Amino acid sequence: MGILQHDIALAMKPLTILFENAHLIDPRNNREGRFHLLVVDGKVKAVFEPSEALSVPDDCLRLDLKGKWLVPGLIDMHVHLREPGAEYKETIVSGTRAAAAGGFTAVACMPNTQPVNDSRAVTTLINALAKDAGTRVYPVGCISKGAEGKELAEFGEMRQAGVVAVSDDGLPVADSQLFKRALEYAGNYDLLVISHAEEPSLSRGGCMNDGVISTRLGLRGIPAVAESIMVYRDLALAAYTGRPVHIAHVSTSESVELIRRAKAQGWPVTAETAPHYFTLTEDAVGQYNSNAKMNPPLRAEEDRQAIIKGLADGTLDVIATDHAPHSRLEKDREFDLAANGIIGLETSVPLTLSLVREGIIDPSGFVRLMSTNPARILKVPGGGLEPGSPADLTIIDPDVQYVFTAEKILSKSRNSPFIGMEMTGRAMLTMVGGAVTWNCFEGSELPG
Repeated sequence: MGILQHDIALAMKPLTILFENAHLIDPRNNREGRFHLLVVDGKVKAVFEPSEALSVPDDCLRLDLKGKWLVPGLIDMHVHLREPGAEYKETIVSGTRAAAAGGFTAVACMPNTQPVNDSRAVTTLINALAKDAGTRVYPVGCISKGAEGKELAEFGEMRQAGVVAVSDDGLPVADSQLFKRALEYAGNYDLLVISHAEEPSLSRGGCMNDGVISTRLGLRGIPAVAESIMVYRDLALAAYTGRPVHIAHVSTSESVELIRRAKAQGWPVTAETAPHYFTLTEDAVGQYNSNAKMNPPLRAEEDRQAIIKGLADGTLDVIATDHAPHSRLEKDREFDLAANGIIGLETSVPLTLSLVREGIIDPSGFVRLMSTNPARILKVPGGGLEPGSPADLTIIDPDVQYVFTAEKILSKSRNSPFIGMEMTGRAMLTMVGGAVTWNCFEGSELPG
């Protein structure tokens, strides 16, 4: 049981395997129900109903899923893998090991490494390090050189080296003229611009949501308007240039409403949120709990409810983790000095399944938010299980119950506010290109 060694996981010969009696959920191909799925030579060979007769190869393994979910491989379009430069927090191998355990077959890694990914050289290095990864890795390049917000990075060279988007995530692009030029320039290379929406003069020095709790704790707050002001600016510039923008880690009710109105007017915008924003509120900071410190910060209950409504009505397109590993030295200190961010790759599935159990989204909505839409927005493979497509898939048991413990975390870091929480649902098997990268099925003939 567990993860395969990552120096062989994706290089191993793909399996020939028949997944039987799956509850298959594939909204892109309008399929949901009981199906068999055959994988041959690393690709989906056939998807068929149990009543249909289909010959299978003699060497075919079989796994009876007994109604467990079989979905297109999950895609996380917002993670921080920390390599190069901060390998003590996470590496590409350890981060993608955690991703595979969480059910992800692909991740897009943000550029705020050391050095930042603002050049062909750093992108090439990330791609080289990713050859041993447990998932597909899609680098995101910087919008500006050095992520300093002063001069555009070389989008063309980074695109040639393999980036799928550009962002200064972790820092806002405060200069509106530079952000306008970024939208125009990115469009020339078919690159998505991902916005970290934050007005720095309003957020500077803040360490949690601005409100009653920050006042009681004696901490400087970050007002919700620091996000929504920049969301509006970026939406307006997208409309003006006609070039798409993707708003990252949406946390406030005002931002959700602005994005809803922009979509109603046909503006080219997509947006994401993270599980912590629809699960927790500023109350989680409690007695200065630095594992609940992040940027943007956890907000008020009305913001949480707005995020949930935005997911339910399609205003928000994607659930991404914003996986941000940090060492204990950076978290176990005074709250205002502690690093921002939490890990999320191994808790995203159960936290999002809570929305399904509550009837906020249906199983197809779960797949759209965590697979189909990320693939479409990033323009990368995946998001569906049509015959001939790469066998990137995730098997989920939506009902298994367990306690999320620090001892079982595969990330190198442990900065999660969910440790000790009872969870329901998890990824049982993850397959990338027909190779099993995570397997929790005991007693099967599969590796892992």
